[in-house]
Amino acid sequence: MRSDPFIARADGGSLKATLTRHALLPLRIFLGVTFIYAGLDKLTDSTFMSASGAGSIAETMQSVRDSSAIPALVDLSLKSPVGFGYAIGFGELAVGLGTLVGLLTRLAALGGALISLSLWLTVSWAVEPYYFGNDLAYLMAWLPLLLAGAPTFSLDALWRERRRRIP
Repeated sequence: MRSDPFIARADGGSLKATLTRHALLPLRIFLGVTFIYAGLDKLTDSTFMSASGAGSIAETMQSVRDSSAIPALVDLSLKSPVGFGYAIGFGELAVGLGTLVGLLTRLAALGGALISLSLWLTVSWAVEPYYFGNDLAYLMAWLPLLLAGAPTFSLDALWRERRRRIP
């Protein structure tokens, strides 16, 4: 008789196996909701989505240009700051939705990692100490989903199961 958390379940599985199978679900929910919120926040903020002025994407990018790791990336965004703002907003929205419902999860995680990497190398590069900048932490949070995908409670898992049943 075991007295540890490896309790046998009625279906023959163990609690440990169930928890392991669902371990990435909290991360998926957090990143999905966060990126949906971030995308919607950008897309609905007329101040942010303007070509100039306080709080605009252009002002933000100009303020980080000289301190970023890749000033050329910032210069590229400044050629069309509003277009860049929409690209980031829609990108975050697509990544968040894909992650939350588990649709092409690895691709969504790659998109999330690339967005986080670009923001880390530009907007939060000069933050000291480095762990105060959240973009690096988001980049690291995307890696498990990039590697493992969404094995449970996802459209990806549903499609895998359907393909397995088709003779």
